[in-house]
Amino acid sequence: MFHVEKMKRSDFQFAVQLANTMQWNMTTEDFKFMKNLEPEGCFTLFYGSEPVGIATCISFDKAGWFGNLIVKDAYRGQGAGTLLVNHALNYLKRACVETVGLYAFPPLAGFYEQFGFKPDMDFLVLKGKTASPATAGTLQPRKATKQDFPAVIAFDAQCFGAQRKKLLEPLLSGEGNLCYIAISDHEITGYCAAKAYEETVEVGPLMCPKNRVETTIALLRSVLSKLPNRPVFACAPAEETILLETLIQMGLQEDFRVTRMFLGPAVAKGCTYMAESLERG
Repeated sequence: MFHVEKMKRSDFQFAVQLANTMQWNMTTEDFKFMKNLEPEGCFTLFYGSEPVGIATCISFDKAGWFGNLIVKDAYRGQGAGTLLVNHALNYLKRACVETVGLYAFPPLAGFYEQFGFKPDMDFLVLKGKTASPATAGTLQPRKATKQDFPAVIAFDAQCFGAQRKKLLEPLLSGEGNLCYIAISDHEITGYCAAKAYEETVEVGPLMCPKNRVETTIALLRSVLSKLPNRPVFACAPAEETILLETLIQMGLQEDFRVTRMFLGPAVAKGCTYMAESLERG
């Protein structure tokens, strides 16, 4: 019989092995990070005493995000995935979350629609090595300092529609990570961050008002200029053609597409937006 338990640190190796059957390239550090962010929101599914599935979720004030759902092949089609999704949604409901977002592979969109999720927009996941150092252009964003972090977090909350302090604080202060900000009249008008791992870099989140296209591109180029010849991943809306053109010009190529879906009112709609990750929105 299936049952769900809170993920333990002893489950991390199983979670990595299972996730990487999907070519997700995850490590134990990824699950440690998620566990530290949301200790009660990471789950392992068991059949008897055998671990057979995982799921993670995170709450950001009134918004939450669901990710990393995977079940062993032999146990699919038996209600295992449904059990994990419902368990996570109930957890987020108890956390007073009003909206839950996720990124679904297109063939799975129908599965999530059964829970009330509605498609919002498509995102492209791109990867590649930056072809050459990028130039920032005439507008020159600057690197964020520790003193800027509270203003960055407040700006992100305004654009995203929920407070993501518990995610952004460790991200912004992480060793080797990057964050560039644009300033106008002494106020932040956009930012772009990147997370550095041993071999790769994930660009995002990026937040900027939709009417500030030049600022958006300058922020992205400022970050990419610090990543010459590094393998880079990014997740950007399919409708943001100028943003995508910039990423492609710098050497990235589309890897696959996902559909952003929401259960409840959509968030992150008022700004040009690049995801922090598929797991956390």
